[in-house]
Order: sequence, then C-alpha cells, then structure tokens
Amino acid sequence: MNFWGIINLKLLLDVLFATGFGLLLFSRVKEQRTLWLLRGYLFLVSSAWFIQRYAYLPLTSKLIDAVVLACSLSLAILWQGELRRLMELLGTGRLAVLLGNPPKEFRATSTTITQLVDTAGKLSQNRRGALIVVDLGSDLRPEDFLYSGTNIEAQLSTDLLINLFATDTPLHDGAVLVKGNKIISAGVILPLSRQGISRYGTRHLAALGITERFDRCICIVVSEETGTLSLANQGKLERPITSSRLQELLINLIGNQNSMGTSKSSLTKNASYQKTNPSDNIINDINETGSNKSESLTKIKD
Repeated sequence: MNFWGIINLKLLLDVLFATGFGLLLFSRVKEQRTLWLLRGYLFLVSSAWFIQRYAYLPLTSKLIDAVVLACSLSLAILWQGELRRLMELLGTGRLAVLLGNPPKEFRATSTTITQLVDTAGKLSQNRRGALIVVDLGSDLRPEDFLYSGTNIEAQLSTDLLINLFATDTPLHDGAVLVKGNKIISAGVILPLSRQGISRYGTRHLAALGITERFDRCICIVVSEETGTLSLANQGKLERPITSSRLQELLINLIGNQNSMGTSKSSLTKNASYQKTNPSDNIINDINETGSNKSESLTKIKD
C-alpha cells in the first residue's frame, strides 16, 4: 500500500513540475503566433506521454514520437535566438530575469520618461546622432556588448545625456546604457543585427541587435542625418516617430514594466520638440542606405 502511495506521489510531483514549467513558458511568451506554436508542441508532448504511460498503442506512440522529434528540430531552428538567450541567462545565473522579477535598480519613474523624451527631442532638433539603451530587467552586463564602454554611474539627467552625445566628445559614437534612474556607462558598442543590413544604418542595426538578444531592453535612436526618432523593442524597429509617440511608447513599456501607473497627461507638456517631415523620412532612408556600405561594424555611426 505504501509502495502505491509513493508511486502516486511521484506522479503528482511530476505533473506539478511539468505544469509549473509550462506556465513559466506561457508567461514569458508574448507574441500570439509563438504562443500558438508552443501550445501545439506541448499538446503533442503531453499526448505522447499519456499514450506511452496509459495506453498500449505501439504504432501510434511511434508516430507521435516521430512528430514530436520533427517539431523539436523545427522549433530549435525557428527559435534559435530565444534558445541562445535562454542558455546565456542560465549560464550567467540571471534567474530573476527568467522568472520575470527584475531587481529594484531597473525600476524607473515618471522622471525617467520625461528626461528621455526631453533628451531625444532636443537631440532630434539639433540633429545629433544618439543611441540610448534602457534596461528594463535584462540585467545587461559588460560581457553582453562588443565593448562595454566607459563606466559613468551617474544620476540620469537631460543635460548629462546631451553632453555625452556632443560631437566633440570621445563617447558620442557609442551607446549610453540606462538602468532605472542612472546612467551606467557610455561609449558602448552593441552587437549588430543581420536583418535589414541594406536598409538601416549602423545605429539602427545596433538597436535591433541588442533588442533581439534581450527582450527586456529598449533602444532609442536619433538619426544624425535628419534627426528622425526611432524606437527598437524585441528586435522590431518603429520609425519614424514623433516625441509624443515616443512618450506614449515609453509610458507603455517602462510604466507597465514597473507598475508605475504613470498619468499620460502629466507628461504631455514635455514632448513638444520633434515633428517628422515625410520628405525628411525619404531622404533619411536614401542617405542611410548609401552610407551603410562604408560604415565600420564596430563604430556606432549613421
């Protein structure tokens, strides 16, 4: 009797651990189509386990095992970026990132949004190229970059950000890393994305590259050619955008990430700097496409 109790307890623990792992996967997936693929794959795995354990159907079991193996190989190819990111997080011990519980140092305030929008608007007006990486919980570390830049560890402010991207300073060609309300480092060289090489400049490719590898960081890009604003998130680039649109996106991304409940009306007066001209957008695409051929892969320029 005790033997069967032990067997049932093991079965219960097995189901509980599998259910917990499945819920963790579902909580990390945000894209709808990826969620459908994951549901279908887990259904096949569950069916194979059920048939092998409770039903003596050798032919059906072999067929389902073959389908599960084929799906596993297909998903490994399709999700190679996500799997690499998972291995990196496990290898570096960043379990808090996997569990979706970012430390307090990544929690920004409404002041952070105001200063980022203010800085982007002024840089756009002056047509100063800029790349600002905002860490929302990916726990970015020096080994995640091609070059970790110069350590700053200063309070976030509009004046400091503008000075860091001044053309006569040695750090203006790199990216600035922001965590919470602090500027961590400047002059950071980011990994480049392989998508849209002939379409985007190096700054935009760098923004796509870091957000492809880490889904809890965003990049604000200011084009040096035309002053166009862009925002990269999860390997996708939204461009061109105005300062007011940038503010809305930051409120949604940063505000929801930190449960700030930021009121949009309290920030609207700080986002009146940049209005995008359609003709400038066309010129920007032409200039960035032509200039991308001669740019260095290790220096952040437009």
